[in-house]
Amino acid sequence: MPTLSTTGSATTNATSYLAFLNHKKPTTKPQLSLSNSVKFPLNFKTLKSSRFSPKAKSSPSSSNPSTKNGVSASSAPNSLKSRLQNGETLYGIFLLSFSPTIAEITGLAGYDFAVVDMEHGPGGITDALHCLRALAATQTPAILRLPESSPTWAKKALDLGPQGIMFPMIDSPKMAKKAVSYCRFPPEGIRGSAHTVVRASDYGIDEGYLSNYGEELLIMCQVESEEGVKKAEEISGVDGVDCVQMGPLDLSASMGYLWDPGHKKVREMMRVAEKGVLEGGAYLCGFAMPHDGPIDLKTRGYHMVSGTVDVGLFRSAAVDDVRKFKMSLIEGSDGEVEDGKDGEKYWSE
Repeated sequence: MPTLSTTGSATTNATSYLAFLNHKKPTTKPQLSLSNSVKFPLNFKTLKSSRFSPKAKSSPSSSNPSTKNGVSASSAPNSLKSRLQNGETLYGIFLLSFSPTIAEITGLAGYDFAVVDMEHGPGGITDALHCLRALAATQTPAILRLPESSPTWAKKALDLGPQGIMFPMIDSPKMAKKAVSYCRFPPEGIRGSAHTVVRASDYGIDEGYLSNYGEELLIMCQVESEEGVKKAEEISGVDGVDCVQMGPLDLSASMGYLWDPGHKKVREMMRVAEKGVLEGGAYLCGFAMPHDGPIDLKTRGYHMVSGTVDVGLFRSAAVDDVRKFKMSLIEGSDGEVEDGKDGEKYWSE
């Protein structure tokens, strides 16, 4: 699991997020209201490139007469898939704590999507369900990352009804094709069917689920090894693969640079993979790193950027809080504001 950029306070992260939107360095702290249910404005477009323009992929319902320009007429207009097809660059967060409260705060904060991580987080399907319900309450799309690429895990995850599903360690187009088959009902795939009773179909109440599920679902494959980089363009070109998610930490480990993901050779390998993904036609997705921030990724054509991890945010805030208190004891300056900056209010205020 990559170590994402998680340093700094919540205000700093919100400021960086607005800078990501405007593609410039933040100058003032935004005034955010937790009671404001309106999302941050996200109408910016990705950098245009005729050479690296993702192609529309077909899906089980692409031949449906109700489909226009690759988007189902019945598809939610603000779904992740629709927004990507409209040229938006989306900013999200990974959730490893499996806390429904944190998931709800994530949605209220304004992230475009949240990835509930069952690969490196401690939770399973039941825990993920609670997070999905919390995110749904804030109308924030959820993506489930699987512990492994298998039909059983995919079936159980898809039955919960996430907008996206992420398959780890995809090293070849053959593996990518298998991943897609896990997401589709026969005859297009091998997904087991219980569509009359699962959450994905509103427990059978959504009578149009079988016609539209392919248009709604975002299928994501992770490229995170040297072998995967070599096949990145082919993986990206597999029918049904909507996004390719880069995994910089696992890639650096596979190259012998576990402790140095920013190594020149790793960065060069990442550029090779990125070019392959964009030429293959899928949307390019990735993690922000200390040496490779959200704006850098956006500039290189990334369409989905994950900027932080919930556990990392809390860790940084907790460590910083303890540090400030201990420093105040040493300096005897409990009432002073550090570095002349405006003090942050505590929760009790």
